[in-house]
Amino acid sequence: MAKPNSSISNREKIAVLMVALGNDIAAEVYKKLDDTAIELITLEVANLRKVTPELKLDVLKEAQEVLMAREFMARGGVDYARDVLERALGPERAQNLLARITASLQVRPFDFMRHTDPQQVLSFIQGEHPQTIALILSYLEAPQAAMILSGLPAVMQAEVAKRVARMDRITPEVLREVERVLERKLSTVMGQDFTMAGGIDAVVAIVNSADRTTERNIMEYLEENDPELAEEIKKRLFVFEDIIRLDDRSLQRVLREVDMKELGLALKGATEELRTKFFRNMSKRAAEMLQEDMDYMGPVRVKDVEESQQKVVNIVRGLEEQGEIVIATGGEDELVV
Repeated sequence: MAKPNSSISNREKIAVLMVALGNDIAAEVYKKLDDTAIELITLEVANLRKVTPELKLDVLKEAQEVLMAREFMARGGVDYARDVLERALGPERAQNLLARITASLQVRPFDFMRHTDPQQVLSFIQGEHPQTIALILSYLEAPQAAMILSGLPAVMQAEVAKRVARMDRITPEVLREVERVLERKLSTVMGQDFTMAGGIDAVVAIVNSADRTTERNIMEYLEENDPELAEEIKKRLFVFEDIIRLDDRSLQRVLREVDMKELGLALKGATEELRTKFFRNMSKRAAEMLQEDMDYMGPVRVKDVEESQQKVVNIVRGLEEQGEIVIATGGEDELVV
């Protein structure tokens, strides 16, 4: 007999939630977790026995309430969340829910910007020093940071990217002072330990998420002003032209995920060598149809080509993250046998 929702551990609840969400959504959740969390959750899922519809429904309902509470807190703070939740769930359930969330909630630096539209953040920080902007971007999610970086002037983009890459450790006092100036109502955001910020990995994540124009501006500037850093970043970047490095099996796996219209547009700006590689890994009929579509397109805007190329690159990166393909970066250490 399945245990009632209140008597199972949080790990068991997560396992039930993973099962209830289904394979595709659960896989997306797994991508956001570290190896330790994945191992623990997988173990719990493996140990699950019969999950009743009632238990599954209870767990889904609780997860929905937690997400709702976090959304309200992000939107208007604890008091706002409490008011809305009390109206929706009643005082007791609202209080219990908020107590569980706030007990485990760790507020990261610049959290108030993380929930703000990137365009608003861009307007907000336009006049700030490149070092300040670099510090802020280091703590934002890569897609949001990329959108903000793309809106900066070309020279500023590269300067900020360089500072993100060169950033190492930031003291809590510096973070608090910057936040105090920018937000004007600072709350306690961290302990007394030093915290890691920026670095090569951070700037690569941001550049990888940026549009091709922003990426090109940054790399051209760095190649001229800091060749060593530019080379280090290039080693970790993957762009559309790098698909030529994929083995045939990996490329065939990519082709199963790519929309042919997007691929046709992307290949309008590709080298003949790369086009041939794609055609060689398709059936003769599919290659002929793709070539016909490309011919029918006629002249296309560079911006549209780059957007389609980025979509293909995102698929490649996603498959690599899932471990379904391997992207060789050169050197004997990267050989797969």
